[in-house]
Amino acid sequence: MERKGILPGQVPRGRGAASNAAGRYERLSHEAAFDGWDIPHADRTLRTEVRAETPRSALAWNGSPDLPFDRSVNPWRGCEHGCIYCYARPSHAWLNLSPGLDFETRLIARPGIDRVLAQELARPGYQVAPIALGTNTDPWQPAEGAAGITRAVLRVLADHNHPLAITTRGTLIERDIDLLAPMAERGLVRVGISLTTLDADLARRMEPRAPAPARRLAIVRRLTDAGIPVRAMVSPVIPALTDHETEAILTAARDAGAVAASQIVLRLPREVADLFRDWVQANVPDRAARILARVRELHGGQDYDPAFGRRMTGQGVWADLQAQRFRLACARLGLAIRLPPLRCDLFAVPPKPGDQLSLF
Repeated sequence: MERKGILPGQVPRGRGAASNAAGRYERLSHEAAFDGWDIPHADRTLRTEVRAETPRSALAWNGSPDLPFDRSVNPWRGCEHGCIYCYARPSHAWLNLSPGLDFETRLIARPGIDRVLAQELARPGYQVAPIALGTNTDPWQPAEGAAGITRAVLRVLADHNHPLAITTRGTLIERDIDLLAPMAERGLVRVGISLTTLDADLARRMEPRAPAPARRLAIVRRLTDAGIPVRAMVSPVIPALTDHETEAILTAARDAGAVAASQIVLRLPREVADLFRDWVQANVPDRAARILARVRELHGGQDYDPAFGRRMTGQGVWADLQAQRFRLACARLGLAIRLPPLRCDLFAVPPKPGDQLSLF
């Protein structure tokens, strides 16, 4: 039976969620309880567990009209960064795990996904277009350091000269500059670094195991110095909590070397709404009512409106004003909102041992 709660006295230290409610697909809920064999002074800190999954496919396809890509690769399920607002949390319910603490403590690694990806790219009918990496959970979260699964995916894409759009906030991406810099030189890659706030204390509570804001800006500088184009992703913009930082975040990112920027307003699909509501009331009780009211105003009176064209921008007066602020700040700072397309004409399946080579 899967764990669906935390034991009395167990401390979710360094975690974003404070609960572990069952996912929406489960018929039963479970509550953890001591069996009477308590050990005084025992360490009850929640530890991160990593399980391996044998991937049957590598490319995840989508038909969303408000996404700039139709395919992505996810080397990991779940994310130890523990961002309380993460829209990917509900995906853990598909695994019979909780979108709460399970999402950030019970990770699924996908070793071998690089080999599956290479097979899919080699199929005769494959039509090249940019692959997105990091759209669901962060491919450079801490567990990647020992596993090297994301790096193996990068090797495949580099060998194929395949265009790649990256989203991350993990410092481990610096490890892979040796692969990314040559790809950038060929016009094959760009990186988006997520920047939610410049307030280190707020970031530590809201994104407990993600790099601090200053460290993320250092990533921007390292990638820029290596010739890799970086987009500052002001995401999510949280009304009445982080929205006032928009111009400051963009300025800091530009000064660190970012050449482009984007923003997405807070969205709270399914279980994320309750998790975020609990977090706000516990961490910023003086502003909780205002934040939650503004979120509902953004989404037509609901916690979340999943409609295409509105889910990432919101609607109403506040959404319009925020969009104007963002555009004006980008224009003043010289940050592009759109970048030139990545090159697709270089794509080629590398020859395998024993293949007949071309004479020309």
